[in-house]
Amino acid sequence: MSLRVIAGKARGMKLKPVPGESTRPIMDRVKEALFSIIGSDIIGANFLDLFAGTGSVGIEALSRGAEFAQFNETSGRAIGIIRANLAHTRLDASALITRRSAFQLLAQAPRRRFQYIYVAPPQYQGLWLKTLYALNSNSNWPQADCRVIVQIDPKEYEPVHRFKRLELYDNRTYGRTMLLFYQFTQALDIGSGEISKSQRR
Repeated sequence: MSLRVIAGKARGMKLKPVPGESTRPIMDRVKEALFSIIGSDIIGANFLDLFAGTGSVGIEALSRGAEFAQFNETSGRAIGIIRANLAHTRLDASALITRRSAFQLLAQAPRRRFQYIYVAPPQYQGLWLKTLYALNSNSNWPQADCRVIVQIDPKEYEPVHRFKRLELYDNRTYGRTMLLFYQFTQALDIGSGEISKSQRR
């Protein structure tokens, strides 16, 4: 499948894929729909691409005006592709690449506030749910202005799960791809140490 940047400063530039079937590339029409939903809120945002693969989603965010994107992967081959794609699109100055387990990363306090966390793990392993539970259980992560977007196959979706600090507020299906949109319903007030309700948009 051909990968490219759809819009923004790197519009039309082709991206290298990761060889094999270890990553889950996002189709252009799904990526276009995703960023149409996000809209202008991406401008100036910090974006965490948690299971980055080729880096296509984080790169699209940067191209469309995100201030910063962190690309996290465990595969050395994928990291090499992300690095090459960032250099090719000239967006590397606004990016950080980390090679860690997503769950090691989520077990710690974030080094910056993210407005978007994109979760597209390997399919059919329950990793998307494990990721949401990790975000829900670490009180350093609930942030009022943060949205968590999950990309899964519709067959993976289990609607029975409820989270204390995460609320599903939208979902869209595009063929064999489902996007789930979560927001934090409670945020940690760093100054007082108290948990307060976030303001809804």
